[in-house]
Amino acid sequence: MESYDGSTSLQGRKGSDDVGANELSALLWRERELLELLVFKLDEEQLLLSAGRTRWIQHATREVEQVLELVREAGLGRSVEVAAVAQEWGTSPDATLSELVQQAPAGPWGDILTAHLTAMTELIAQIRSLRDVNEQFLRSAARYTQESLAGVDAQATTYDARGASGAPATGARLFDQSL
Repeated sequence: MESYDGSTSLQGRKGSDDVGANELSALLWRERELLELLVFKLDEEQLLLSAGRTRWIQHATREVEQVLELVREAGLGRSVEVAAVAQEWGTSPDATLSELVQQAPAGPWGDILTAHLTAMTELIAQIRSLRDVNEQFLRSAARYTQESLAGVDAQATTYDARGASGAPATGARLFDQSL
């Protein structure tokens, strides 16, 4: 529907409110997928830690960091789209997703956004739990390493070019004289 000044009003464009909400929903799906991938990577890291496969921990940690970066980028995109949808729906552009749910117009968007918010909240709880368990494993491994290193003899030496160790001979020695 056109107004007197020739512009198209928001009410006159079919589904204009849905365009931004559709984009937001697509971004939320992407963010949920990334959060699920992060749960997987943290679980993978936990399996390596519990199995004592420390050789691969640096690779698993790097993968976790890469997914975290993607989650951060997705969160930024979500924030931008939430602000745009909030403006379309007549609420504050700095509204959170939960505030946007409360301001959703009549129709399916309130339920859709609530489902996204609920799923993301559950994924974040899983991520926190895995993070805490992995941190305990890492602390335990660090403590074990420190204890092992403390038990290493400080007097231990290496061999020189003649094959002799630099450690002085101490104590009695038994020799087989029949050789």
